[in-house]
Amino acid sequence: MNTIIGTKQEMTARFNARGNRMPVTVIQASPNIVIEANENNIKIGAGVKKNVKKTENGFVKVAGFAPRIVKEVKLPESTQEEAKTIKPGDKLTVSIFSPGDIVKVTGTTKGKGFAGGVKRWGFAGGPKTHGQSDRHRAPGSIGQTTTPGRVFRGKKMAGHMGNATKTITGLAVVAIDETKNQLLIKGPVPGTKNGIVIVEKTGIAKNPANYRLSEEVEEIAKVDEGSAQDHSNATDGLETKDSPSQEAVLIEKTLENVKNEATDEPETTTQEVEENAK
Repeated sequence: MNTIIGTKQEMTARFNARGNRMPVTVIQASPNIVIEANENNIKIGAGVKKNVKKTENGFVKVAGFAPRIVKEVKLPESTQEEAKTIKPGDKLTVSIFSPGDIVKVTGTTKGKGFAGGVKRWGFAGGPKTHGQSDRHRAPGSIGQTTTPGRVFRGKKMAGHMGNATKTITGLAVVAIDETKNQLLIKGPVPGTKNGIVIVEKTGIAKNPANYRLSEEVEEIAKVDEGSAQDHSNATDGLETKDSPSQEAVLIEKTLENVKNEATDEPETTTQEVEENAK
């Protein structure tokens, strides 16, 4: 399997192993339930629907409830043999993904209502000077004259903006949290908070290591404490800056020996000095 249904939660940031900051989107993907399984495709469901229709009683028999959203997934030829082991009632979790997988995410964009040409299509608007008082955001000409005598279909004009299905490709999975059933995907994802999204695996990144997160602070601290302890054990019995070196000890000993030898010599009297002078 390569597809799962989830909900968009929030955007945050993480750091990869090289220390680069990455914007990521958190997707909550609770276990999906297989409703139907065929040779070429399967139907998966996610969420719980409050009001159940009679046409959804088949879902209730399989899953025990009516899913909020149902998606039919086409199986690639490489996984059709493995798909034979999938049966109705099985669960799909985020474990089907791994860091470094390339995915495409489909969702419903935010609705913007009725928008003009400047906001909807990025029109530059009219001139700001030379007596133009009401042409700043006007759409301008929309067609020709007698020939063809109509407006071509698909003309960029003001109209309803947003609230449309949008698919973003080339995104990468950064991390997986199986305990919380969460996916961390690099980059933005279409839709509002708690909006339904469909995540589908399309390949593997050339360098998956670029998307792996750095170690947690606690793990780094443990490593630092262990290395410090090993260093202290290795330096036991060695000289430190405060302790005297072997050369200093030898110099002190030689000085003491010289002083002792000087004190052992007999002292000469004044009479002996005068006699030696004569």
